[in-house]
Amino acid sequence: MILKIYSSKHFSCFYIYLISAIALMLPVSCNDSHLTTTAEPPAHGEVIYESNKELRTITLLPYWVPSSQFAGYYAGIEKGIFEKHGISLGILPYDPQISAASAIQDKKADFALLWLVNALEIRDKGVDIVNIAQFSSRSSLMLITKKSSGISDIGNMNGKRAAIWVGFERQPQLLFRKFNLDVEIVPIGSSNSLFLQDGVDIINANWFDEYHSILNNGIAGDELNKFFFADYGFNFLEDGMYCLNEKLRNDPALCNDFIEATLESWNYAFNNQEEAIGIVIKYAKAQNQPVNISHQRWMLNAYKSLYIPDGKDSINTRLTRENYETIQQLMLDSKFLITNTPFDSIYKPVR
Repeated sequence: MILKIYSSKHFSCFYIYLISAIALMLPVSCNDSHLTTTAEPPAHGEVIYESNKELRTITLLPYWVPSSQFAGYYAGIEKGIFEKHGISLGILPYDPQISAASAIQDKKADFALLWLVNALEIRDKGVDIVNIAQFSSRSSLMLITKKSSGISDIGNMNGKRAAIWVGFERQPQLLFRKFNLDVEIVPIGSSNSLFLQDGVDIINANWFDEYHSILNNGIAGDELNKFFFADYGFNFLEDGMYCLNEKLRNDPALCNDFIEATLESWNYAFNNQEEAIGIVIKYAKAQNQPVNISHQRWMLNAYKSLYIPDGKDSINTRLTRENYETIQQLMLDSKFLITNTPFDSIYKPVR
């Protein structure tokens, strides 16, 4: 099957082959020769920590290009926080043609940031991954409509067209099934063009990213209807930290140190936002990625609210059994999963 993607989430207008094969996986890059490390790009400001420890080299697999949604990692590298914990961290650059499942299974990546929905599908395919920390506490995924479309509630979506990212179809499909809606899914990358030009009635977005991009295209927030998946029983959490169960068994101390360093690095980024944004921009430019300062600022503020909700003062890194089992059952009922994976076999927190 060949689909033309209207605009890639990571490139402009390319072809995706065998969509059915990659839709279950988050794509990433595994070219070790292009790892982002402490040597690239040049350091931003002073390193605040120096360590005499023997460093353990590890690689992190993100699911997107350099941006403020990964600010903690870039800031932690630049400020020496990971080295303080005895870690030399490399970040694999994004490549949409390499699957997360193969990168982890082939040990090209030691740790991976994954959405829970994708992690469950990877685990269902036999890759023995475990969640060692859950950073986000609420899904940022949403559907957006223009008020001018007349789609003011979920029921109004019946018979409409929805632009949905390739590889992220599960939540929309489950939502539409729950409400018995016949919605045409139009596969896209990251571009909002179809929605802006009224080529589709509905578009999916992350609150911290695409929603703000739509506002930046001249549409006011009060001209839009927002439907957060979490408000409809689909709190499919993002940003869990995963590794092979084998790695956790063989080196639990490394896993713990990595999570401790990650938390410290995110706290630094949240408390020094302008500096962290500057660091992100350097890394983005080093990979020839377009970057907008105001958008990165919005993203980092939004991420802080997702990682540290109102009323909390820290990231708690917990995945609840109730949330996990609700999501897994929805996917089992819809035949998106074959195997029921017990909570305790996939969630193994290190702190």
